[in-house]
Amino acid sequence: MENRKTEKHTSPWLWIPSLYIGEGLPNVIVVMVAVYMYAQLGMKDTEIALYTSWLGLPWVIKPLWSPFVDLFKTKRWWVLLMQVLLGSSLAGVAFTLKTPFWFQGTMFCFFLMAFSSATHDIAADGYYMLELTSHQQAWFVGIRNTFYRIAVIFGNGVLVPVAGVLQVHFRSDIAFTWSLIFYFLAALFIGLWLWHRYIMPRPAADRTLDSNASEVWRGIKQMFVTFFQKMPPRATLFAMLFLLLYRFPEAMLTKMSATFLMRPNSEGGLGLSLQEIGLANGTVGLIGLLLGGIVGGWLASRDGLKRWLWPMVMAITLPDIVYVYMSAALPTNLWLISSCLFVEQFGYGLGFTALTLYMLYYSQGEFKTSHYAICTGLSYLGLMLPGMVSGWLKDMVGYHTFFIIVMAFCAITFAVAALIKIDEEFGKK
Repeated sequence: MENRKTEKHTSPWLWIPSLYIGEGLPNVIVVMVAVYMYAQLGMKDTEIALYTSWLGLPWVIKPLWSPFVDLFKTKRWWVLLMQVLLGSSLAGVAFTLKTPFWFQGTMFCFFLMAFSSATHDIAADGYYMLELTSHQQAWFVGIRNTFYRIAVIFGNGVLVPVAGVLQVHFRSDIAFTWSLIFYFLAALFIGLWLWHRYIMPRPAADRTLDSNASEVWRGIKQMFVTFFQKMPPRATLFAMLFLLLYRFPEAMLTKMSATFLMRPNSEGGLGLSLQEIGLANGTVGLIGLLLGGIVGGWLASRDGLKRWLWPMVMAITLPDIVYVYMSAALPTNLWLISSCLFVEQFGYGLGFTALTLYMLYYSQGEFKTSHYAICTGLSYLGLMLPGMVSGWLKDMVGYHTFFIIVMAFCAITFAVAALIKIDEEFGKK
């Protein structure tokens, strides 16, 4: 009776915002906050790019184990378990930072965090679809995306500058200040676990499925076979190249743009403090990203994806030239730097719309949820592999030449965009 009462009276407003904050925070911690932390702890860009890019592997391969999340236990059970593991992994990072094996310990905990976060994504999105009606799902999709982005802004725009403030207070004890940040995050996730354990309803549809392992494997095989049979072989090859290489310049840029902001002028960087990075990149830049995504969605919904494909291709590539300018001029004016980052991130948000919509376009038909997950995995692989070598290339040639090479890589994005075919009506109202 108690569960039925909770199910009836629990408003989605009580769990959707916190659930998607819990989904967004681990991702930004692994992808960006870890880069700033390792750079401050003395690691070279080659090492930072290689090791932190490996942490993206769980998001690449998560379609392989998503059927097991469907098969075993409930989505609610998986959400709660992963939040406990996320809290534990964050505490593990905090603890190991002050030990002699700090690198091995933090990398292990970050990998556990990445695996738990990828599994949490699967379970949270599945729970969202089971608990809400189709009307509620459509109504709350903007809310959940907003709180996911709030988590990203919190990670880059609050946690990073707070770490800088703590370093001033504790006289530059970098490991200790980052430990405090991660202990706080661990407590936050334990709080989320306690809240969701109490407030999340138990929908009747959220139950263990009556399937065996052989049925799961047959389903996985059929899912992958149909994924590669959606189009003729030549068109399928072009689609895969687009998913993998559309963001190639951005994949090279992501890790090194973060270290570029931190490194001193003597190493070719801008020498910004963590507080300044939090404002310029974590706040102003992310606002540009959000606005770019909103504008891109509006344009595509009005005129269709095909109409805006090439403007979006130019938007995700050409603004990268701001890094060529900044690495040559090494500006000191924070508002000028923030404006450059706003332009680049706005372009990325606008251009990323094309990739998102193409994944939806390719995933149409049977198994569309699973096929979309495979598309996102391939897209993430396209970020991970170039990112692994970006630090090595930058250390070989320096920031300025590296950013010029990234601009040359923009030709890859134009080339793969020219290969794909899109229905003129797709995306229109």
